[in-house]
Amino acid sequence: MQFYWLNNYFAALLVSVMLAGLIIPNIMDIAFKRKLFDEVDDRKVHRGVVPRLGGFAFLPSFIFSFCGVVGCNIRLMPEAMTSPLGSVIVPVFFLLCALMLMYLVGLADDLIGVRYRAKFVLQILAGALVVLSGCWIKDFYGFLGINEIPTLLGWFVTVFLVVYVANAINLIDGIDGLASGLSAIALAFYSYVFFEAGEYLYAILAGSTIGALIPFFYWNVFGSADAHTKIFMGDTGALTIGVLLAFFSVQVFNIEPQTFDGGENIMVLALAPIMLPCFDVVRVFMHRIKRRKNPFLPDRCHIHHKFLALGMRQWQALVTILALDAVMISFNLGASPYFSPTWILVIDVVVWTGINMILTQLIRNREKRIGQSLYN
Repeated sequence: MQFYWLNNYFAALLVSVMLAGLIIPNIMDIAFKRKLFDEVDDRKVHRGVVPRLGGFAFLPSFIFSFCGVVGCNIRLMPEAMTSPLGSVIVPVFFLLCALMLMYLVGLADDLIGVRYRAKFVLQILAGALVVLSGCWIKDFYGFLGINEIPTLLGWFVTVFLVVYVANAINLIDGIDGLASGLSAIALAFYSYVFFEAGEYLYAILAGSTIGALIPFFYWNVFGSADAHTKIFMGDTGALTIGVLLAFFSVQVFNIEPQTFDGGENIMVLALAPIMLPCFDVVRVFMHRIKRRKNPFLPDRCHIHHKFLALGMRQWQALVTILALDAVMISFNLGASPYFSPTWILVIDVVVWTGINMILTQLIRNREKRIGQSLYN
């Protein structure tokens, strides 16, 4: 049975790759004809005019492929779909509402701009839609000694997670391929978790989303601004993918612990794939507050800016951060049967803090050598 669903997973992924591969070049053509470009300023690391509507292709691509593959299964094997479809149909309907809301907000922001307060309110609404799906965080699985939590607290934590992750993906979208690469890695890990838990339709949805990210990653990383073949994700893509990742995290929170034979902690499985961008947001906000700056205004103090300040090229920083992310996720999943989630978080924070302190010191040493400020 798992082999059957694995075939569906790759079918959805390939359909999504083809759709996004067809849509994105047309978006680039329209963007250049209508002069819809990302503005260049001192904070940006790119040069030249680049469209920022790549995320416009995400939602149509992965929803079409997901619905198409699931619809074919309902037609061809209705008896096999009764149980999995019944468990996901209501959550997926509310997820579609939340994704469409973020998709439209992101599109408006990319085209005309939306104030961050308005985006924040609408992100809260998207989180509320996830709660209305009937799935919210009900248990902390031993984190800080806490297990089951009150329903109202669970609603609040779920909405907070949706808003937090959506902004984390949006904020870390600072160099070519980073947001899409981190998201693809997270989606791959969620795919594995859902397959292990028998939640095959969620795995197919994750695979469909990976498929939409693959063509974008290619044009984002390997495209050329001079040749008009480069495109950015924009808020349309970042907010949509961020809400989807948060939804998957909440769904993992709702998996029964006894599902996994290895004794993996559910909270670690839910949060490990999105840990790096979430950690980076906390560090950046603390850095801005320490310097008495508005924590919501952009600057050049993200983890990728640190690697660039060391003299790395964009692709080198990208590969380094993606590798670091994969290692941290793998460590968390591997350690979860043996350590409590509290201790795993402590280890993660210590390691993350140590990495950033080392990077900061290396940057300061380089600044002294060349007599120039490289990072703020």
